[in-house]
Amino acid sequence: LGSVPPRSAEGEALLSVCPRSWDTEGGEGRIVGILASLPPCVNYTSFTCKTSSLHHNPRCPSPPRYFKRADMAANMYRVGDYVFFENSSSNPYLIRRIEELNKTASGNVEAKVVCYYRRRDISNSLIMLADKHSKEIEEESENSQEDDLTEKQKHQLKHRELFLSRQYESLPATHIRGKCSVALLNETESVLSYLDKEDAFFYSLVYDPSLKTLLADKGEIRVGPRYQADVPDKLLEAGETDERDQSKLEEKVWDPDSPLIDRQIDQFLVVARAVGTFARALDCSSSVRQPSLHMSAAAASRDITLFHAMDTLHKHNYDLSSAISILVPQGGPVLCRDEMEEWSASEASLFEEALEKYGKDFNDIRQDFLPWKSLTSIIEYYYMWKTTDRYVQQKRLKAAEAESKLKQVYIPTYNKPNPNQISSNNGKPCAVNGATGTPYQTQNSLVGRACESCYTTQSHQWYSWGPPNMQCRLCASCWIYWKKYGGLKMPTQTEEEKLSPSQNTEDSSIRSHISRQASQAMPIRNTGSPKSAVKTRQAFFLQTTCLTKLARQVCKNTLRLRQAARRPFVPINCAAIRAEYSVRHSEAIGKPLKIKSIRKPLSSIIRH
Repeated sequence: LGSVPPRSAEGEALLSVCPRSWDTEGGEGRIVGILASLPPCVNYTSFTCKTSSLHHNPRCPSPPRYFKRADMAANMYRVGDYVFFENSSSNPYLIRRIEELNKTASGNVEAKVVCYYRRRDISNSLIMLADKHSKEIEEESENSQEDDLTEKQKHQLKHRELFLSRQYESLPATHIRGKCSVALLNETESVLSYLDKEDAFFYSLVYDPSLKTLLADKGEIRVGPRYQADVPDKLLEAGETDERDQSKLEEKVWDPDSPLIDRQIDQFLVVARAVGTFARALDCSSSVRQPSLHMSAAAASRDITLFHAMDTLHKHNYDLSSAISILVPQGGPVLCRDEMEEWSASEASLFEEALEKYGKDFNDIRQDFLPWKSLTSIIEYYYMWKTTDRYVQQKRLKAAEAESKLKQVYIPTYNKPNPNQISSNNGKPCAVNGATGTPYQTQNSLVGRACESCYTTQSHQWYSWGPPNMQCRLCASCWIYWKKYGGLKMPTQTEEEKLSPSQNTEDSSIRSHISRQASQAMPIRNTGSPKSAVKTRQAFFLQTTCLTKLARQVCKNTLRLRQAARRPFVPINCAAIRAEYSVRHSEAIGKPLKIKSIRKPLSSIIRH
């Protein structure tokens, strides 16, 4: 592209597809960018024309085409963006967060992403735990809106809920299908705000795919009534007793209105540092870790020494003579060590390795790498480690490594036809279902069939949905909703109508079957009306006549249904049943039953 000026915050980026055909009036040069020559996945900076107007070169006969920066920004994906990934033409999109953009040896761009899971991706037992957690939060919240929600809103809110995971995976950047937004659910905000936003999702729990567990996110903002202090109505007056548990209250550790002046306190702290340096010189293990006097003095000047000195001064009512005598007791000087000195070099390397893998998830660091350390010790060591040169060096290395990686990637809009589209080719109706593209049904077989979600019969485009034998379809808007949110736009009958607890066990088995079907996102058979019936496979219906039903009751001795069911491959002797029925029927009405064919006697048939 030649010389490309830096991006400007003002104005619009104008790209012309006709090189050297548009000149600027202000003499700023020529626009020579050719948008068509750019590869589909390229990291480039759009340039800005400083002049306000352009005039056409008469040597160029074609009209100009301009592309604004806003159009390109929609297809520019950066690290930290939440995006839709498509791994199947029939399944909903995957929701991921881009962590890294890496260029492979073949020239393709791969995205290292963090996985987010939908409700349909986890088991029913975990969904019940998630619902219980949300109900507890709703009960503790002051502005409860659960009762004000309609069935449709409750149904669609389930599609907006996600579950964060610590799992990473690499996906091709060309499978990105758009941007979305994911936020940690705040107790003070309304969940209805997510329904008003397009492509907006929320999460409050962390899902572990390997252990199949759900945990509350540790990064939640502690706001709401659960985290408010209990302020007494009034302070205690003179003569009143404090009935609170003193062990649960804070303890005063320093008095700013002490009789000592700042100069005396500073002198006492210098004495405490000197005592700490001398104590490290006497200690053998400290002499190995801090072999020089400068390192020992630096270790003695850390906060742990100063805290011990100030605590000693406070306990002795700010009496300098008695406090100094405590610093150097009869057995020798007091040695105070913090976590930075207590940890060994191998433990420090384990911590850095765990921090690289888990980040600031100290519970996982302790569980997998440092189980012999307490959580308090690990957190204290982390904040002391951030003050060392080792942290500064690692930060510089990470910054240099991040500088060499891709910051953003341009992915053009995906406009290829979906294999699930129901279309007509060369006047011959044909419909395909699934990613394989196997012709299954004709267009005429779906004519008049309503959308499985909104029950509409008019749409500019239809998509086959579900197993091929179901012959279900979705309209264009419901198909987009299915791909983005992983569910149907309208609640089905099984979700709206709750079966009463007084029904028999047969109804309870139907209810459990329906819940399994809904959890597995299997389609529900719809005939064009809101009343739908469950149909998971090809149905078999036996239509019998009244005489057949009557023969089952009359010929119970010969037609032993329970024994016949245990031997399904042994044919039933229909001739014996018809002969017995004819005899009993004639005895009942007083005249023999006319039979078209001549039968053998009943005794010979039974003997045979």
